[in-house]
Amino acid sequence: MAAVTEAPPPLAPTAPRKQKPPRRRGRLTPYWLLLPGILWLLVFFALPMIYQASTSVQTGSLEQGYKVTWHFATYWDALSAYWPQFVRSVLYAAAATLLCLLLGYPLAYLIAFRAGRWRNLIMILVIAPFFTSFLIRTLAWKTILADGGPVVGALNTLHVLDVTNWLGWTSGDRVLATPLAVVCGLTYNFLPFMILPLYTSLERIDPRLHEAAGDLYARPFTTFRKVTFPLSMPGVVSGTLLTFIPAAGDYVNADLLGSTDTRMVGNVIQTQFLTVLDYPKAAALSFILMAAILVMVTVYIRRSGTEDLV
Repeated sequence: MAAVTEAPPPLAPTAPRKQKPPRRRGRLTPYWLLLPGILWLLVFFALPMIYQASTSVQTGSLEQGYKVTWHFATYWDALSAYWPQFVRSVLYAAAATLLCLLLGYPLAYLIAFRAGRWRNLIMILVIAPFFTSFLIRTLAWKTILADGGPVVGALNTLHVLDVTNWLGWTSGDRVLATPLAVVCGLTYNFLPFMILPLYTSLERIDPRLHEAAGDLYARPFTTFRKVTFPLSMPGVVSGTLLTFIPAAGDYVNADLLGSTDTRMVGNVIQTQFLTVLDYPKAAALSFILMAAILVMVTVYIRRSGTEDLV
């Protein structure tokens, strides 16, 4: 007889195990990691800003002490007295930013697409100025642009000084103590801040996009205008911001390479804090500069058409 086998009875469904909820300590880990940075910003950024804001609306003197009297007229007095320095700072910073872009973009393009095995060496040369002091780098330009030096002689031979004299950027055969010297110093000191974001943005571009543009019979300039430059706009925006913002508040270049006619708003703030000892006016000038830069940066970012920053 054939053996008859019976199927085993089905197993009773087991209840799903309850997963333990994630530990609360693990969910708080990101906040604990952010805490040191938040405390740093509060202590070294927020609190000084609040203190400067209260100083700007105070009245009194250093001998008698200052009291908060909500004297907002200090802002109008500071702006009406030093508006030429504000305009000069914006013009110098804009000129230096434009020069940095014109000089930095070709170099960043070379590093990203043409440098090959020389890429690391060129990058080291770009950041080499950071190996020495900002003050020493600026003082070196006093020797480079000295009267009767090779640079001034070459500019005279090429009749470049004739053009800059007509524009009002130099005076006679001198370059030092002129707006051109200040802009040259700003350009040199902040050029790496333009090159590095540009290089980072250009390096992210897929080379196959250039090949595709060539397959569609696009000329090199058309490829640059339609493909390369639009895709590098995050680097352009980041580089211009990193150059313009510190250049607008700089005072070292105007102090060492310029004259009393090339004083920027940073020089005025320094003088008000350290020489005149008018702390409310110095604080008001600082907040006016910060507000002006904030407005210009906001408009610029909206106009640039990109929200991605390198």
